[in-house]
Amino acid sequence: MQRLPVVLLAGLCSIGSARADVTLPALFGDHMVLQRDGAAPVWGTADPGEKVTVTAGAAQGDAVAGPDGKWIVRLANLPLSDQPIDLTVAGKNQIVLHDVVIGDVWICSGQSNMEFGLTKEISAPAEVPLADHPQLRLFLVPRANAPLPAGTIAATPDGSTIGHWLVCTPETVVQNGWGGFSAVGYYFGRDLLAFTHAPVGLIETCWSGTPGQSWTSLEALKAVPLLKIYSEQATAFRDKYAQTQQDYPAALQRWQAEVNQWKQDNKDAWDAYQKSLADWTIASQQAEAAKQAIPPHPKDPSPPKPKDPLTNPDLATVLFNGMIAPLIPYGIKGAVWYQGEGNTYKPVEYATLLPTLIRDWRTRWNEGDFPFLIVQLANNLPRQPQPSESGWAVLRESQVKTLSLPNTGLAVTLDLGEADDIHPRDKYDVGARLVLAARKIAYGDTVQASGPTFQSLTQEGDKLRLAFTNLGQGLAIGVPPAHFHPGEPRPDAATLRGFAVAGADGKYAWADAVIDGETVVVSSPTVPQPQSVRYAWADNPDANLYNQDGLPAVPFRTDTLPVGEEVVPGK
Repeated sequence: MQRLPVVLLAGLCSIGSARADVTLPALFGDHMVLQRDGAAPVWGTADPGEKVTVTAGAAQGDAVAGPDGKWIVRLANLPLSDQPIDLTVAGKNQIVLHDVVIGDVWICSGQSNMEFGLTKEISAPAEVPLADHPQLRLFLVPRANAPLPAGTIAATPDGSTIGHWLVCTPETVVQNGWGGFSAVGYYFGRDLLAFTHAPVGLIETCWSGTPGQSWTSLEALKAVPLLKIYSEQATAFRDKYAQTQQDYPAALQRWQAEVNQWKQDNKDAWDAYQKSLADWTIASQQAEAAKQAIPPHPKDPSPPKPKDPLTNPDLATVLFNGMIAPLIPYGIKGAVWYQGEGNTYKPVEYATLLPTLIRDWRTRWNEGDFPFLIVQLANNLPRQPQPSESGWAVLRESQVKTLSLPNTGLAVTLDLGEADDIHPRDKYDVGARLVLAARKIAYGDTVQASGPTFQSLTQEGDKLRLAFTNLGQGLAIGVPPAHFHPGEPRPDAATLRGFAVAGADGKYAWADAVIDGETVVVSSPTVPQPQSVRYAWADNPDANLYNQDGLPAVPFRTDTLPVGEEVVPGK
């Protein structure tokens, strides 16, 4: 018998039960936030031809279920309301949702650094007890992959708070996810609430370690020749899904036999791994207690377990199908995106992939160019003593290139990371920088939302003069914010660091750099005729140019490398 994916099976069950009752997707529930001002869609299923009336406070709309039983009502221009109302859906039966507020809804998506929960964040001991925000509402989408776009989010066990709207309290903010609700999302929502004085709804839909193509639709990938490999992968997965599911148990048995034989043939290596695993467990517990970075997990040397297609999140389109499609067309203000680590092995390609994803979501939501805020990759991996190529730097550049799309913003975080931990524990400042971008892009505020951004280069003999935009109150030598490793010595701020120059040979050397008014002048005694400059161009750069508003400069390079994919250090 063919096995259907969980999300599709749940959707079919919902449609089946709708022959008797009007139903709503799980995305609609008590404590939800409806998007103000625009058209707030409410949808569900009913008997074909059944009239459905939706009432939200003083707003009301009607729809008639189509032949497939689906209906949708769009409540236009709902006014801001922090006073709870009921949402009533009436057909042959009636559904009443309580404690509904009207404000701004944001999608919070990406991989593990967005999924990283508040309890793991460096400020958690002080912040969690204060997380009592009645107008901040949280929704965590259950993990689910699917070969086809799902009509509803994955089912959750009875009594689960995952997949339900929760009012933000010290108890609810730590209940779900990887250490609680997204720390980046929480800080973003908390600060946005303080700025707008309007209810804020956060929909967290994340999966750690996943690449951007997993979050993009098949149709969007098909339309871009450079991304053809991913559309082919997704099509093959879809077409062979039933057979692959049927074959998986046998593949699992073969793998188990292979592992058993490997352990017999490699007893010393297996024993050494078991000891390293035990040592790692103790070290991790000690690091957690000391609020330090957890050491890398030992690598299992035995043959890797084959991934179950039903739960493999790395395939193109599967997370769009299972975790984005079910949210559309829920009314939203914008999206916050923290992802890219999973694509550092193809950093040039990301300059095409990320804009494709953004255009895809915007087209499908059909709400215009809604704000899309990007967290640039933080610094990570060992610091290099000399200028060198970097996959992480190229991917950061690809994120910057994406800002050519309208209503996009960037939170630079290259001063918030840690060399030995891909999950930096300071999410407080990530959220704060995202809110600055939101205030400017989504709300028209005049706030300074970016650090210095390279504008132009002028050659002056053996020196290069660099001009910048986003000067704010002026250029400055800065240090990471106070929330970064509190209590530790602050970095030296006497010397401007992070610049490298090259001549016609393209060989980079560290440069002397000084701030001269609204410009930076760079030179090197080993490069008498500099032609190009790079700033913060490394996996883990030692760079400290800021504006006086406390925001770090955007990393950049003025040289152009050959067009094509680059597989470079930093994977």
